[in-house]
Amino acid sequence: MTNRRNFLKNTAAGLAGLGIALPGLASIGKEIGNHLSTPLPLPGQKTVMGLRTEPLARVRIGIIGLGMRGMGAVSRLLNVEGVEITAVCDILPKRVKEAQQIVIDKGLAEPAGYGENDGHWMKMCKRDDVDLVYACTPWRYHTPNAVYAMKQGKHAAIEVPAAMTLEECWQLVDTAEQTQRHCMMLENCCYDFFEMATLNMARNGVFGDLIHAECAYIHDLRWLKFDKETGYQGMWRLDWSKDHTGNLYPTHGLGPVAQVMGINRGDKFEYLSSMSTNQVGMSRYAENEFGKNSPEAMEAYELGDMNTTLIKTSKGKTIMVQHDTASPRPYSRIHLISGTKGIAQKWPDRRIALEPEAHSWLDEEKYDQLINEYEHPLAKKVGEKAREVGGHGGMDFIMDWRLIQCLREGLPLDQNVYDAAAWSSVVELSEISVRDRSNSVKVPDFTRGVWKDTEPLGIVS
Repeated sequence: MTNRRNFLKNTAAGLAGLGIALPGLASIGKEIGNHLSTPLPLPGQKTVMGLRTEPLARVRIGIIGLGMRGMGAVSRLLNVEGVEITAVCDILPKRVKEAQQIVIDKGLAEPAGYGENDGHWMKMCKRDDVDLVYACTPWRYHTPNAVYAMKQGKHAAIEVPAAMTLEECWQLVDTAEQTQRHCMMLENCCYDFFEMATLNMARNGVFGDLIHAECAYIHDLRWLKFDKETGYQGMWRLDWSKDHTGNLYPTHGLGPVAQVMGINRGDKFEYLSSMSTNQVGMSRYAENEFGKNSPEAMEAYELGDMNTTLIKTSKGKTIMVQHDTASPRPYSRIHLISGTKGIAQKWPDRRIALEPEAHSWLDEEKYDQLINEYEHPLAKKVGEKAREVGGHGGMDFIMDWRLIQCLREGLPLDQNVYDAAAWSSVVELSEISVRDRSNSVKVPDFTRGVWKDTEPLGIVS
């Protein structure tokens, strides 16, 4: 995988230096075509679409990674009925002790601690008293964490993106199908209150036939990427900005609209085209903060400031997804849903417009009536507690609550391994397209055709 990625990168750089444009994918060779193809499943491997597993009276959880996301997960999960945290793991001993103390302070048994070395998490995955491995590690560990956990007979929940390469996407899919274990990407934005309401509206035909969606992850993270004290452990996110382009973090925006549009359930991503601006923001920030001749300012950063990726679905719908973590802009995920009867948009303001007066946004009274009418059942059931517990306004708690509910009742998950793979595949596919002058790139069918006969995600009753 690394050799193939370097091949694309080096070919682009070499030809550009000679003043020659990078040729289309068809001219690069069979290597890329094979890479984008759908591999055959192994004998005995079967789909996990709609997977139901044995109900668990209590869900015993082992958590890997106790940084910004992991420590918050420890506190949240202890507020979900039916949860027992039996093990925690981090390479920093002080974090392990802090997580253990959070559990003890709740009057619960101290979880086992792991993290003596980089591979100690695997020992934790083998424990008999772990049903679910919940991983909040840096990006490069997500797929290895999940694959190993599933091979030990555990369900896996991993932070976003679930995978950084197509090879990893297929590892997740194939391992889930071979082991018949759940693998969920912890895409919390699917459980934000407005996103859930628009899903409910869409399923009830409020927007008519869905045609187009727009989404994004626009979040100025420059200070955090360079922060050696409180930022990303080992500066791993900064390293990705140095070595990669495209959309490194598509799923916060893409996940919710993909669910609304029935991706992997009645429709699928067909192909995408991606384009990035020049890289300016990281260098300018480093120059201003550390000095013009500082190592930070002299570094070469591959990641273009704004990436725009357009996805065409098999049913002829379009999705625009953007990524920008290097510009001085207010946070936005856009979240725009457009259909034949109207439109909903979350950022910068929550607004809805509907026929026959779709040229104007609904006034405050009509908007409130509609939002109240289509409040998602999950929001009604646990929304109040979610806001109290917190986690990005409560969506983190709803995500955790729903995951545990499904495992305890033996229900299919709202987000399965095919969603994790398809949404995460944009990371590498966008980079391939950007480096190939924005030529379109086929998106693999991670369901291997099962999407055609699968109903769109429903509304929890």
